[in-house]
Amino acid sequence: MNDTRFGTWHHFTAAPHRVMFVSGMLQLPLTLVYWAIELTGRHTGLWSPLATQVPGFALHPFLMLYGVFPFFMFGFLMTTYPRWMGGEPIPRHLYLPPWALLSTGILFFYAGLFSDGTLVTIGLLLLLAGWGLALLTLWRVYRTAPAADKHYESWLNAALLAGWAGIAAWLTWWLGGPTWLYRLSLVAGFWLFLIPVLVTVGHRMIPYFSDCVLRPYRRVQPAWSLPLMGLAVAAHVLLTLTGQWVWRFVADLPLAFLALHHLWHWGLPRSLGIRLLAMLHIAWAWFAIGMVLFVIQSLGLLLTGHWWLGHGPQHVLAIGFITSLTIGMATRVTLGHSGRPFDVDRLTWACFLGISATALLRLSAELPLWPPGVANHVNLAAAVLWLACLVPWTLRYMPMLLTPRVDGRAG
Repeated sequence: MNDTRFGTWHHFTAAPHRVMFVSGMLQLPLTLVYWAIELTGRHTGLWSPLATQVPGFALHPFLMLYGVFPFFMFGFLMTTYPRWMGGEPIPRHLYLPPWALLSTGILFFYAGLFSDGTLVTIGLLLLLAGWGLALLTLWRVYRTAPAADKHYESWLNAALLAGWAGIAAWLTWWLGGPTWLYRLSLVAGFWLFLIPVLVTVGHRMIPYFSDCVLRPYRRVQPAWSLPLMGLAVAAHVLLTLTGQWVWRFVADLPLAFLALHHLWHWGLPRSLGIRLLAMLHIAWAWFAIGMVLFVIQSLGLLLTGHWWLGHGPQHVLAIGFITSLTIGMATRVTLGHSGRPFDVDRLTWACFLGISATALLRLSAELPLWPPGVANHVNLAAAVLWLACLVPWTLRYMPMLLTPRVDGRAG
C-alpha cells in the first residue's frame, strides 16, 4: 500500500502542470458550488444566505479572480516558459513549494470563512507567499534562459505581478484599509491580471496551434497587439477607478478592435472541424463579443444616461472568454502531457459548449427579456449550468494528472 501511495504521489508531482491543474480543477467546482448555494438562498428562500466571515459581495469576486484561474496559469507557464525560451525545465523542488503554499492558503481561507477571520488572514498571507514564490520561479527561467526575444514573457510577468498586488490590496482592505483598495483589487485582478494573461497566451498560442494543423496557414501576430492591450487595460482601470465610466469606450474600443482583428485573421471557421483547436478560437470569439458589449454599454451610458447590459459584458468575458480559454488550454496540455492524442471526445465538447451556453444565459439575465423577478432565477440557472459543465470535465481530466503517462515517458 505504501508503495502504491508513493507511486501515486510521484506521478502526481512529476510536472508542475499536474499539481497546479489538480488544485485548479478542485477549485472550479468548489467555488461554483458555494455560489450556487448562495444564489439559491438569496433568490428562492429555501435557506438563508451563507453566514461567512467575508461578506458575500466580496467573496465571490475574490475567489473567481484569485482563487481559481491562477492555478491553471502557473501550471501552464511553469511548463511553457522553459520551452518558449529554451531554458531548463523547472525542477520539482522549485515548483512544489509555491503549489503547496497556494493550495494551503486556499484551505485556510475556506476554513476561516466559517470559523475565524484570523484564518482568512493566514490564508491570504499564504496565497501571497505562494504567488510570490511562483513568480520568482518563473523569473529564474526568464532571467537565465538563452532566448533573445522574451516579450511575451515580459508581459506575462507584469500581469502576474499585478495579480499579486491585487491580492495584497484585498488583504489590506480586509484588515481595515480604505474601500478604494477593495475596488482596486477587483478591477486590477480582472483587467490587469486575468485579461492580459489570457490575451497574451492566446496571441502566442492560438496562431501556433492553428499553424500546426491548418495548412496552408499564415500566422498573424502583430507586434502592436500587446502594447495596445497594455495601454487599453490601463486606461480602462484608470477610467473605472476615477468614476469616468461614460468614457470607458475610449479604452474598450481599441480592445474590441484588437479582438475582432485577430478573430478575423486567425480563421475561426476553418478551426471548427478540429474540436481542440475550435475551443481556443471560440474562446477568443467571446473576448471579441465581450469587448463589443463593453463599448456599447459605455456609449449607451454617454448618450442616454442608462446603464444598459448591467454586469453582462463582464460575465461574458469571465465565462465565455476566461473560463473557455482556460478549459481549452488545460485540456490540450493535459492530453498532450499525458501521452494521449489531441482528440476531444463528445463529453469534453459538450462541457465546453455548455460554457458558451452559460455565458449567453448569464448575459440574458441582464437584459429586459424576463418578467419581474425572473432574472434572478436565470442568474441562478446560469450558475448551476456552469457547475454542471465543469464537474464532468474535472472528473474526465483529473485522473490523467494522477496517473502515469500512457506512452511510458516521464513527466
